Amino acid sequence: MKRFVSVGITVMAVAVIAFAQDTPKLKPGDAIPSSVVNVKMPNVNGERLSIADVRGPKGTLVIFSCNSCPWVKAWETRIAEVGNWAQKQGIGVIMINSNDPTKSPEDSYEVMQQRAKERGFAFPYVVDATSDVARAFGATHTPEFFLFDATGKLVYTGALDDNARNPEAVRERYVKNAIEALLAGQPIPVAQTKSIGCTIKFRERT
Repeated sequence: MKRFVSVGITVMAVAVIAFAQDTPKLKPGDAIPSSVVNVKMPNVNGERLSIADVRGPKGTLVIFSCNSCPWVKAWETRIAEVGNWAQKQGIGVIMINSNDPTKSPEDSYEVMQQRAKERGFAFPYVVDATSDVARAFGATHTPEFFLFDATGKLVYTGALDDNARNPEAVRERYVKNAIEALLAGQPIPVAQTKSIGCTIKFRERT
């Protein structure tokens, strides 16, 4: 039994390492991946949009999210608030669902449409139909945030803030602080944090 558990852990470790090598995460200073910046994705309003389509004059915020993750649900009101506010500041915003709905039925396009309406997302919420956009970013969790400046250089990546469960207990508003610093032409106070949430349910490559 012990040998079986040991072998199982070893196999899982190899799989995790292989996955990590297959999807290197963008780091501050990196550019928006050219391989996916122009990929058109279905938005909840029926349009097809790419990251290039939504780039703002002051920068771009790319959010990997979903409908099903409890962590997303805990942050969802704040995600809507920050995304809607960022757009008004000249930051282009796009939220991307890369989950495979056959693995996570709650992440269907129809539920995305419903969620966007319920939460009042004023920004695009699109389907990454191959999960290749998430792979290109090295995104692994939902929610996970990538903030780029006006030139397309990554200036912040990681979590929204430091407390998913209790908005009143938040001490560090990482994304909002990064946007405010970007708009003011100041150094980003915290350029990278650990994204906490559910793992992305990647679609199988064909």
